[in-house]
Amino acid sequence: MGRFSWVFRLALVIGAGSLLTTAVVVAVAPRGWRIVNAHEEAPTELPDFEPLAQRTYVYDTEGNEIAVYELENSQPVTLDQIPPEVVEAFLAVEDNEFWVHKGVNMRSLFRATLSNFASDAPQQGASTITMQVVKNDFLAGLERDGRYKVLQMVYALRLEKQKTKQEILERYLNTVFFGNNAYGLQAAAEVYFGKNVGELTMVQGAFLAGLVRSPSGFDPIRHSERARARFRQVTQRLSDVGLVTPLVGSMLGETWKMPERVQTIPTYTTKPTYYTEAIKEYLQTKCVWMSSDLDVHDPFIRR
Repeated sequence: MGRFSWVFRLALVIGAGSLLTTAVVVAVAPRGWRIVNAHEEAPTELPDFEPLAQRTYVYDTEGNEIAVYELENSQPVTLDQIPPEVVEAFLAVEDNEFWVHKGVNMRSLFRATLSNFASDAPQQGASTITMQVVKNDFLAGLERDGRYKVLQMVYALRLEKQKTKQEILERYLNTVFFGNNAYGLQAAAEVYFGKNVGELTMVQGAFLAGLVRSPSGFDPIRHSERARARFRQVTQRLSDVGLVTPLVGSMLGETWKMPERVQTIPTYTTKPTYYTEAIKEYLQTKCVWMSSDLDVHDPFIRR
């Protein structure tokens, strides 16, 4: 009798477990299937990129630049304005398989997870450049939970179907934050090296790529030691992909002179005056851009 009771209870437990497992599978399977096949469906397209913020330049009636206004330092450029070796360095550091993946690089994600698990501090990022564009353009403000990561991957797959690789890369290089109020590669070239993006070297581009993971934590102006440690990782990466030899990479990591202060491009430096501050107030309080009432012949503004 006791043995029969034990067998009955075991059968009851197995039956209840089976029912519970079935219920969970029935509830979860549809969502899982939709996620797995999201790239094969015909989803609603993502909205187009929002226009980027730009500097406002003010000229006098003689055509002389007298003021430069900006809320955030953002100076969009086209991809062909950036030296190819700078783009190569960026991809080496941030997303070495950018040209071949479809928005999500599962192999890289798995490799980064293992590497970071085995290290005291994160050594590799898990997001592709496409996923970073999605984060900045479409997911800002969302809670960083499990759903967020799934959305990021699904949107990245969609974005790669709507935009070319060149468009995605150009958007990334124009919007990524480098610290010190610099948004985009042109602004970063000015802030850290006092030059235009077209004058950047491969090593300078690699240094800027190294800032992306933590612009404040790796800020060379405020945290030189942490910035140096991060730059060593960057030069090691350059060596790994063959952009520099191991010896050169090691020497750069130890001796390359990093930026020590925020810089500007001399031709864009305009000191504020009472007159230019008055123009700024005028633009902010009395002038509505794109309004039909705007006097295009206003001597303050040349569009």
